[in-house]
Amino acid sequence: MPRRPAPPAKDTRLSPGRAILAGQAVPGEANTFAMSKQTIVPVVLSGGSGTRLWPVSRESFPKQLWPLMSERSLLQDTVLRARGPEFAAPIVVCNEDHRFLIAEQLREVGITNARIMLEPVGRNSAPAIAAAAALVAEENPDAVLWMMPSDHAIADTDALLDALRIATVAARAGKIVTFGMRPTTPETGYGYIEIGGELPGAPGVHAVGQFLEKPDAETAARLAADGRHLWNSGMFVFTARTLLREMEIHAPEVLPPIREAVSGRRTDLDFIRLAVEPFRACPSISLDYAVAERTHEAAVVPANIGWSDVGSWSALWELGRKDPAGNVTIGDVVLESSRDCYVRSDGMLTAVVGLKDAVVVVTDDVALVMHRDHAQDVKTVVERLKAAGRHEAVAHNRTYRPWGFYESLITGDRFQVKRIVVSPGGKLSLQSHYHRAEHWVVVNGTARVTRDQETLILRENESVYLPLGCVHRLENPGLIPLALIEVQSGAYLGEDDIVRLEDTYGRS
Repeated sequence: MPRRPAPPAKDTRLSPGRAILAGQAVPGEANTFAMSKQTIVPVVLSGGSGTRLWPVSRESFPKQLWPLMSERSLLQDTVLRARGPEFAAPIVVCNEDHRFLIAEQLREVGITNARIMLEPVGRNSAPAIAAAAALVAEENPDAVLWMMPSDHAIADTDALLDALRIATVAARAGKIVTFGMRPTTPETGYGYIEIGGELPGAPGVHAVGQFLEKPDAETAARLAADGRHLWNSGMFVFTARTLLREMEIHAPEVLPPIREAVSGRRTDLDFIRLAVEPFRACPSISLDYAVAERTHEAAVVPANIGWSDVGSWSALWELGRKDPAGNVTIGDVVLESSRDCYVRSDGMLTAVVGLKDAVVVVTDDVALVMHRDHAQDVKTVVERLKAAGRHEAVAHNRTYRPWGFYESLITGDRFQVKRIVVSPGGKLSLQSHYHRAEHWVVVNGTARVTRDQETLILRENESVYLPLGCVHRLENPGLIPLALIEVQSGAYLGEDDIVRLEDTYGRS
């Protein structure tokens, strides 16, 4: 994946929302909202797989890691919304497989102090946010946490921070506050919130009447039109103390194993590893089900911030920049006599002729073609592919590793050809194979190769043979990426035929 450019230098002037959050006076703002210079802890949940945006989003590289809305990934855009003197270092909760990808994406946008908390297994949002709250509570139980999904798009960051300013006042008073979005369409893919009266002493914050599940089309039309219902954005603001107290009351089965997982954590490189067995014993439940729909402290801030959960290809069409015929195109695309289409190619030339309201997405191993009205059905296709054991359901041809990436070029009977790219300073594990031999040819850069007792330096157009069973390692000692072609031959070529003897990145 191409390296994304660093974001432009930030404007040091604070918007009204940021200024009040930082404790600065803003002309025209009521003193009611003045706050101390207590920082807010951003908590970014990055555990989803985004299957409705398959084939670009897959479990191995989900949608939050892709630059779908800007030059930056959705994750990068999310963490940058919470950057400034009013915010503490972010906590990012993710699964182990994505840890190095997330660390690198944070580094690309200048965030080097994030706490990356690793979930041993997926257990939905309630255990993840409870773990973050328990960690923060060790330092300051009255700290305000701002929980954000990592894969949403927001057009108006200043309006978002103004809403956060309002929500934080209520959160410090013991409320669990969510942001409700004014409906613009009768959307069936979102949950809804019924708003009640404004809370005394908290202008702009309303009681929650009830949370409603994703409705059918008729119900969605009614909810969107009545003025009393908002889309549920999935963002929450609360203090660590409030969240843990309400979870203890309403989801008592969640908190004990989470507390044990946090107290038994260990630090590995820059990552916080939660204790495996207690976390595994925790039930899988969302924060909405566990707390938000049960607590008497739920509140909502109505907001208009240009929000989308980027939950489907049709949503990306709606958000994208359209040509005069209403088409959104990305990549090497040619259109003829087509209207209101979304066409994306991440590789080969893609030509579309005579289509209307279509989605066409082409990757190096999959082509998806559908009507925009069926965008929600992609998840069903992925489930069918998983049931059939198709690797395309979960993984791309390009596989990322802590040291770089590899991709398969040709696969045949008893042989496979791969391209391997190792980042400067990157180092593969010291390993051997039971069933295959390998031949490495350097295309670009410098390679340091360990082969049994030998250490070899290879440069462009030089090669080395690694016989079956030999102990070997590949390193990049240079300042530019190392690229090589690997030819494997043998009776079995699966990735599980790796015996790791030593690994810099703590993999088994």
